[in-house]
Amino acid sequence: MNEIFDRVLQAARKLGASDVHLKVGLPPVFRIRGVLRTLKDVPPMTSEVVMTFAMNIMNDPIHEKFMRDHEVDLAYATPDGLRYRVNVFRQRGETGMVMRVIAADIPPFERLNLPPRVRDLALEQRGLILVTGITGSGKSTTMASLLNLVNYERAAHIITIEDPIEYVFRDHRSVINQRELGFDTNTFSAALRSALRQDPDVVFVGEMRDLETIQTALLAAETGHLVFSTLHTLDAQETINRIVQMFPPHQQTAIRLQVGAILTGVVSQRLLPRADGRGMIPAVEIMINTPRIRDLIVDGSRTHEIVDAIKEGAHPYGMVSFDQSLTELVQRQLVTYEMAIAAATNPDDFALYFRGVASGQQGSGLQVDGGY
Repeated sequence: MNEIFDRVLQAARKLGASDVHLKVGLPPVFRIRGVLRTLKDVPPMTSEVVMTFAMNIMNDPIHEKFMRDHEVDLAYATPDGLRYRVNVFRQRGETGMVMRVIAADIPPFERLNLPPRVRDLALEQRGLILVTGITGSGKSTTMASLLNLVNYERAAHIITIEDPIEYVFRDHRSVINQRELGFDTNTFSAALRSALRQDPDVVFVGEMRDLETIQTALLAAETGHLVFSTLHTLDAQETINRIVQMFPPHQQTAIRLQVGAILTGVVSQRLLPRADGRGMIPAVEIMINTPRIRDLIVDGSRTHEIVDAIKEGAHPYGMVSFDQSLTELVQRQLVTYEMAIAAATNPDDFALYFRGVASGQQGSGLQVDGGY
């Protein structure tokens, strides 16, 4: 049965799918360049087949968790070492699965089409760096590439805390210890507290998903470590608000001061289909914690001004707004105008900005080529 399962996954890689959906009553469904597509000439999946697939990739502790919680995250590796992030769940009494295809190798930064300023962030010695975006926006790939930059550039001790482990790192100049929830530790917050006693230089927390994890991550950055993490937020402004709002109202002023002091930068991504149909390409917002940005973080009544500060911060700080990034992609004919305006936070604002640039104003200077 696992041979059939692996053949489905092989087909997904051959077709360039990012995700595989297995649902009882349907053939396998692949997400290809952002669009769900059903495999032709493949019979619908039966309840027995999907359940067998799921049970065959679970060990006993994960199976017990699934039977208790009716959903579970795990990693799956095929015999040839290819990896997948898997979520197994129940829907209408049946078992369902969604698998994220993990690239065979950690892509080098140069292939991700990210502005050079993002690379500079990875080489900071301390502070908090956040990569944000919705599910499927390329956060995991970007984060793995940034950590691998550190791995090649610094003799550092890197600790990752992941749920589950996606990319497997090989030690180069750095020593990397990867810990997975459910196997190596029970919670992000417990693993992060323990990491601070393990002589780390760099800590990666897979997701700042609860108050205790956020508190510990802020402490780690405050005590001189370089901390990477992700959030499911659309942009830098929402990221700041999300972090602050996780705390009780009486603590929020102090948290704004703390975040303003230790935040290094926020990179937010949205993946768009390329105009030539050759994969996806990221639109990227970059916020650098300049003195002006710090003031806007600390003063909650002015946090809404962050978007304008980013637009005006291209020189000398290398900041890029989503409108600037989308405009560059359209000008380079890498995405269509229609796709860009659909991806914009505020389509009306983007249309105005784009017309202004097209009339002779300069864009952000973002250099991109290729695609995810």
